[in-house]
Amino acid sequence: MTENTDHPFFDRRTHGFVRVATATPRVRTADVSGNVEGILAEWRKGHGAGADVVLYPELCLSSYALDDLHLQSALLEAVERGIADLIEASRELSPVAVIGAPLRRNGRIYNCALAIAGGRLLGVVPKSFLPNYREFYEKRWFAHGRNCVGLAIDVNGQSVPFGTDLLFEAPERPGFCFAMEICEDLWAPDPPSTRAALAGATIVLNLSASNITIGKSDERHMLCRMQSSRAVCAYAYSAAGHGESTTDLAWDGQGMVYELGDLLVESSRFDLEPELCLADVDTRRVLGDRMRMQTFGDAAEAAGRPEDMVRRIRFDAPATPAPDDRLLRPIRRFPFVPNRAHKLDEDCFEAFNIQVDALLRRFRATNGKHMILGVSGGLDSTHALLVAAKVCDRLGLPRTTIRGYTMPGFGTSDSTKSNAWKLMKATGITAEEIDIRPAATRMLEDIGHAFADGEPVYDTTFENVQAGLRTDYLFRLAGQHSGFVLGTGDLSELALGWCTYGVGDQMSHYAVNSGVPKTLIQYLIRWATRTDQFDPETDAVLEAIVDTEISPELVPAGEDGEIQSTESTIGPYELNDFFLHHTIRWGQSPSHVAFLAWHAWRDAKLGLWPAEFPEAAKNEYDLATIAHWLERFLQRFFAFSQFKRSALPNGPKVSPGGALSPRGDWRAPSDAVAGPWLEELRRNLPPAL
Repeated sequence: MTENTDHPFFDRRTHGFVRVATATPRVRTADVSGNVEGILAEWRKGHGAGADVVLYPELCLSSYALDDLHLQSALLEAVERGIADLIEASRELSPVAVIGAPLRRNGRIYNCALAIAGGRLLGVVPKSFLPNYREFYEKRWFAHGRNCVGLAIDVNGQSVPFGTDLLFEAPERPGFCFAMEICEDLWAPDPPSTRAALAGATIVLNLSASNITIGKSDERHMLCRMQSSRAVCAYAYSAAGHGESTTDLAWDGQGMVYELGDLLVESSRFDLEPELCLADVDTRRVLGDRMRMQTFGDAAEAAGRPEDMVRRIRFDAPATPAPDDRLLRPIRRFPFVPNRAHKLDEDCFEAFNIQVDALLRRFRATNGKHMILGVSGGLDSTHALLVAAKVCDRLGLPRTTIRGYTMPGFGTSDSTKSNAWKLMKATGITAEEIDIRPAATRMLEDIGHAFADGEPVYDTTFENVQAGLRTDYLFRLAGQHSGFVLGTGDLSELALGWCTYGVGDQMSHYAVNSGVPKTLIQYLIRWATRTDQFDPETDAVLEAIVDTEISPELVPAGEDGEIQSTESTIGPYELNDFFLHHTIRWGQSPSHVAFLAWHAWRDAKLGLWPAEFPEAAKNEYDLATIAHWLERFLQRFFAFSQFKRSALPNGPKVSPGGALSPRGDWRAPSDAVAGPWLEELRRNLPPAL
């Protein structure tokens, strides 16, 4: 469907997104008037691209590599005239411009960051730490600003706030609050941005010159990533580029934006042309993580509550129409699946071996002789079997230590039963089959179920009788063989309550898959085959299992041969896992989750897919479909299934996205309602949905 994007739901600002641009303008050494034009050119581009703030390099108005020219009055007067020109031009430009310039105050020169918007110079922040080692000699020209608080500076006859105690915020845009620091400030052991973040800044803007040497780009990435993670903020960085003096140094014009340790965007380096690099920062994600991370609040208290000591400079942030409705940030369709291409095998190895190590420790602790599990030929039991096989290999035990049982019921298909046997044979475990249909029929007869009288009644009781019998058999077999039952149910099923409580697949002696969502299990099995974790015979079975329709196989196939489909009942797992991640990891409101899901899934041709993801499996969903399944998810997650999670067996956390153990990431009452979440979603979605 084609959505009508006039509704506020489709506006990124509704959801707390701030569009940040890093600019590498055209500069020329000491050419202030020319540099004004270079700054304005990128500012206008930012305006046209819907930017909310445009960040420029350090001393971009005068240029950085001036040496003793910084001390020349003619240059400093030209800088003030250039600032006046930029303030006047800002009346017609929506974004805040953050520029660098040398300014005089009380017989000293300061290396400054200036915020300009709406025909005003909002405030000036001096550089705190001046490098004076190796190729840097800033103390020769500039005074440091570390102790400049509560002050004002005169610029062109106007007195404006001056100091390191300034935050800039847009009152009508909750979360849009930024601070500024300059180059070397980030290299300091205690960057000023740390206090700024503790005071409430969600975005830190770094104006940098930073000449380029071998390896320095990696160092900048490391520092920006670390500071955005440690200070729980977004961190934007803009370094000087082509046009600066190359008397003794060179410049690469590196720009980047990080958010909570995640790289959102970076510029191309060594570009001869000016460049604008844009990203949409999620301030709600930042603020949500601060609420969740008690260490952040404790640090603010330990620092003497910086929020009580800063001056907040307010400005208007007019809504600039963007050229299209795209969200300029990477959104992972599969947030639980490793996505770092250069470390993909390492990440998958780590995820897999978290489970292996956890199960190994538990198996040793029980002094058991066997691991017992049901093998259905589906994804979850397959992955649990692979983990158990690796445990045996690491302990030097024969794989016959694993006792696998396939237990066909009324809906078991020939293909899954065949795959179960092939898998058990290929992995070399002890394999047996128990047909549960006679016992299930007897139980249905005993309780007076209509199926026992020949009626095709396939209700929840009919399904749970089979699921319960399988678990009952496994527990008795564990007792008989001095072993313990290995749980196969995954994180996605626990989130949705798609498991039979008590005497059913919700229960086991150790729930090895409980921290792994369905989409990650699918991907890890593909990874195992791609990297030859097992032999070719096993790989062939694994490929067939991954390609099989996900089904509990508790209901007989219809007359047309159609099997029971899990995803047609509870929704696509790829959507449910997306909803789950943003709900439990970030605590985001349902309409915010819907907005992100719409951008992630509306067009299969946009954005990145996990490495080697099958072309035929690249799906897309419109907003109506997303909203439909999100409602189902909210109902099941908040109001239906918590009691099953509250009695969850032990199992390892695997993903930083979270787990649902009542002893770990997620603690919630079993008798809550989903009303607030459903109401929030319906209130903020377009009415036609």
